[in-house]
Amino acid sequence: MTSHGPVMPIWSCGGCDMPWPCPTRRRELRAEYADASVSLALYLGAYLVQAAEDMPWAPAGALHRRFIGWTRQPPEAQQRTTGRGR
Repeated sequence: MTSHGPVMPIWSCGGCDMPWPCPTRRRELRAEYADASVSLALYLGAYLVQAAEDMPWAPAGALHRRFIGWTRQPPEAQQRTTGRGR
């Protein structure tokens, strides 16, 4: 079980206080859904809907990038965009 779960309704990470899903949780999710990219997108899509309801002021495009957009990037590109190469 991860300590990097979402804290709702503010959608920050319970483990590091970054916007959820944080880089650590993204790495965990990539590993967990390594051979199931569609399942990962569906899982995160459900969270996207909840987040959009909790944060109606947040731009839809920003929420999409935050919750789903990163799933199509290779892990190396994700590390470059977050500035974290752990």
